[in-house]
Amino acid sequence: MTTTAARATFVRTTQTMTYAAGRAAVDAALERAAELGVPVNVAVTDPSGALLAFARMDGAPLLSSGIAQDKAWTVSAFNGIATHEFFDLIKDEPALREGIVHRERLVVFGGGVPVRVDGVLVGAVGVSGGSAEQDREIAEAGAAAVTHPA
Repeated sequence: MTTTAARATFVRTTQTMTYAAGRAAVDAALERAAELGVPVNVAVTDPSGALLAFARMDGAPLLSSGIAQDKAWTVSAFNGIATHEFFDLIKDEPALREGIVHRERLVVFGGGVPVRVDGVLVGAVGVSGGSAEQDREIAEAGAAAVTHPA
């Protein structure tokens, strides 16, 4: 096997959001949160779950800063499954449902959404501070800023 072929077997290239994309997602999410009148925390991760951008609005709950980051991390850690979809995947498996929720950082309620470009997971947006539905709506606005830029 040639050296080039060997490297191709052991190395893969991944697509990821840039910092500029992370900021665009945060800014769009903050704009939607302001429209709804909900102070939130917004976290954006790359596909590996590493934090790329973060903001905490004035008045947003402090505890929610970690939850927003965990929501984005959960989406990245599970290859793009949105947090609002997660519970339905485990609800009929009691052992899994009762066990997995004890894993550190896992969030199984709304507010974490994937960011996909051409079908490829490039990051995630996590929002916390409002209801699960508000968090999801705000996170989706952040993701849309990357997938459908103005």
